[in-house]
Amino acid sequence: MLRRVLIFLALAVTAHIAAFAASRPDAGTVTPAEARSIAKEAYIWGFPMVESYKTLYAQAVNVGGPNYRAPMNQIGNTANVFTPKDTAIVTPNSDTPYSMIWMDLRAEPLVLTIPKIDKGRYYSVQLIDLYTQNFDYIGSRTTGNDGGTYMVAGPTWKGATPPGVDKVFQAETEIVYAIYRTQLFSDKDIDAVRKIQAGYAVQPLSAFLRKPAPAPAAKLDFPPYDAARAHDLGFFSYLNFLLQFAPVQPSEVALRAKFARIGIVPGKPFDAGKLSPEMRQALLDGIKDADAAFADFKQTKVDTQAISSAELFGTRAYLKNNYLYRFAGAKLGIFGNSGAEANYEGYFTDADRQPLDGSKHAYVLHFGKDALPPTKAFWSLTMYDGKSQLLVDNPLDRYLINSPMLPTLKRDSDGGLTLYVQHASPGKDKESNWLPAPNGPFFAVFRNYDPGDAVLNRSWKRPELTKQP
Repeated sequence: MLRRVLIFLALAVTAHIAAFAASRPDAGTVTPAEARSIAKEAYIWGFPMVESYKTLYAQAVNVGGPNYRAPMNQIGNTANVFTPKDTAIVTPNSDTPYSMIWMDLRAEPLVLTIPKIDKGRYYSVQLIDLYTQNFDYIGSRTTGNDGGTYMVAGPTWKGATPPGVDKVFQAETEIVYAIYRTQLFSDKDIDAVRKIQAGYAVQPLSAFLRKPAPAPAAKLDFPPYDAARAHDLGFFSYLNFLLQFAPVQPSEVALRAKFARIGIVPGKPFDAGKLSPEMRQALLDGIKDADAAFADFKQTKVDTQAISSAELFGTRAYLKNNYLYRFAGAKLGIFGNSGAEANYEGYFTDADRQPLDGSKHAYVLHFGKDALPPTKAFWSLTMYDGKSQLLVDNPLDRYLINSPMLPTLKRDSDGGLTLYVQHASPGKDKESNWLPAPNGPFFAVFRNYDPGDAVLNRSWKRPELTKQP
């Protein structure tokens, strides 16, 4: 009952904001200084949503585009691992082939069916709302590998769990993203992964229950995504479009009313051409201020390991409305897993806290004997270009080194493990342990799926990348 009341209040607030904004144009009501401050706050808060729209548009709308996967409410399978040619998502992992669904839950919920998966293989279905919050998981860690049937519903759905459904997951937003990750053991294992992917199914609740479908939701006119526009005043236009699928949360009533003062209103046009020169500059300066806040946060908190990636991703309750954290997560690697599902260790600097650059140095990453990261599934170290944040083309077509590769890696004489992270080959005798870097700036991400307790409580300490003479 309480949830229904909160939803009703949130919808009422949404209508109030629209009316408020219509009666309060920016001219004469907001000073440039106020607008700059609000724009900074709105950009930090809304960037993850607009950045996620980049992926939505590429994967589910832009038919014929290089990253198109499937229309809304249908599964798109990526039958191969990610390569440098895949550009829809920055910092993708390349050791779990993806399946994905962009869900439009306005008309009715969707039912996801998972086949039985061999127990030695990790898989997960990450459920992400439009804010990029991970509101729940299906997978090896949470629901097991025996298969099941699960329903994903939007914020206004109500009712008992339908017969035949194992569990209901309810989202805060009417558009939801599901990312499936299915572990690939080696190139020879790809057919097994494809067979599992073929068993992933999705259908509307009405079809699952064999009942008449409800009236369809209104057809959506998705605005074409343009990166330059999204990082300029066009950002606010994209945000307004997306907010119509995100009812106001009780904890954000005042925040959304503040945003309305500069024209951020669900479903309403944002006409930058009508802004005064002073107001236009104020909003642009607000965007710059937000980017500066991220740069400072990265340098002082992320690069120094003062916080872990686990603190940047999760549910609303876990993040506690820390919008800077959510912003940083989207900037560094949007759609990152929650900490309990996967731990991420970003390598942005070397042991001397200097930026990583393959054109200047070669590096090694050394694990002592019995000091590999504890994991319940597997770990991987993936290389990324420092400018594009994408995978790095290289002569070995090797984008990562992971724990399933351990039998093919050479151990040190004392039983330790040394990885060579550099642009040029370290020599044929060491190429088994070589992770190729670009001839320029780079970073690497160490992922641990279903990490061990020592990783979660941070008693296990990662080694650092060390420059070679």
